[in-house]
Amino acid sequence: VQLQASGGGLVQPGDSLKLSCTASGFVLENYSIGWFRQAPGKEREGVSCISSINENPYYADAAKGRFTISGDHAKKMWFLEMSSLTPDDTAVYYCAADNGATPDCTIPLRYGMSYLGKGTLVTVSS
Repeated sequence: VQLQASGGGLVQPGDSLKLSCTASGFVLENYSIGWFRQAPGKEREGVSCISSINENPYYADAAKGRFTISGDHAKKMWFLEMSSLTPDDTAVYYCAADNGATPDCTIPLRYGMSYLGKGTLVTVSS
């Protein structure tokens, strides 16, 4: 399984950015997709996730109201749309996948997803 996040870059505070995640070699049945980020000097944190079973999205407090997770099952692509970005959002963003067949994506988000892809750097700075 290979996952690759893309779409990062340098943006100004208040800007929006849309990250993409592509997957290959992944069995698309009862899976969860998660987005993580790791800021310099900080631990990796779960930002958002969604389960294919009920498609209920989850957002960490820092992402609520600003980030939107979505996906195109047929194209094996998932997205994280981010708006009202602040310098605190500066981090390497990773997408991850888990085929543990749970409707609660926060479980693998919290305890570890099976596959973690290469990240993309988002820098928010004026």
